[in-house]
Amino acid sequence: MKDLIVDEFQNCVDECLLRHKSILDILTKLDESQSRINRSVVKCVTSCGCLQVEASKQSLPENLDDALYDCLSESYSNHIVGEPCSNCKDVLEKELGNHLFYLASICNSLDLNLYDILLKEYKNISTLGKYTLK
Repeated sequence: MKDLIVDEFQNCVDECLLRHKSILDILTKLDESQSRINRSVVKCVTSCGCLQVEASKQSLPENLDDALYDCLSESYSNHIVGEPCSNCKDVLEKELGNHLFYLASICNSLDLNLYDILLKEYKNISTLGKYTLK
């Protein structure tokens, strides 16, 4: 069922994309959508204030040899304090959806299946697990 949703989304994108059929247009629109996501996150902090960024050096256990991977994961921080308010969440979801649209457009232009790509990446991550270290 999930593959149908991704495939239907990719097909819908293909039907909807009219003006920016060129791969060059799609690449620049994808880049623009990434910038809009970044800007939306920044606005959560600077304009709304629903999020705060408290960044500092990541703290690691003193003896890394003895540290378990699971403990290392808990040692790292995403530096985010708070949660997006409903308005900011709506904006973020809109911008992320727009980004997915252009990602699917690139897949369509290159005759790639987005679901297959997701599956391959999932298999890589789940097979390698903590050793993926992206």
